[in-house]
Parts: sequence; C-alpha cells; structure tokens
Amino acid sequence: MASATRDAPDGEGVEFIHEDDGSITAKDIETGVASFGDTKAEALRMLAEAIELHEGGGRPVTDEDLEEWGLDPDPVPDEPKELPDFMK
Repeated sequence: MASATRDAPDGEGVEFIHEDDGSITAKDIETGVASFGDTKAEALRMLAEAIELHEGGGRPVTDEDLEEWGLDPDPVPDEPKELPDFMK
C-alpha cells in the first residue's frame, strides 16, 4: 500500500507518496500536478518540469523533434480508410 507525507499543512507545498513499487510521487498540493521518480530529488525535478508545462511553459513540438524521436511527423488522418471488423 502506498503511503503519503506532506511537507506543508497549509494547502501549499509538496505531498510525497511512497509507491508500492519503490518509486516516489511528488504532488503539488496547490495545483494537484504530480510527477514521479526513483528518489525525492528526482520526483521534485520532474514535478518542477510538469508544473512549468502545466502553466504554459515549454515550447511546441516541431517536426524536427518528432523525427529526432523516431516518430512520423505526418498528421494522422481523422478517419481510417477502412474500419476494423470489430468496429463495423
């Protein structure tokens, strides 16, 4: 069973949740945004990035980013050409 600890009782701060698999989830109490890592420090770093993105930070993904990650930058059509049998 996961357990949680809060660093601040006033509605601000971070709640750490120690997961059964050994990872640690860090949840911002004010926004509800959460992320995880193998340590508290890693979970906090990931949480900081998640909050930045949640608040509109970061930059849009480009076609070059997708290609670098091995993904096809061409848009997916709205509807498949033919539905699979189980969807007919």
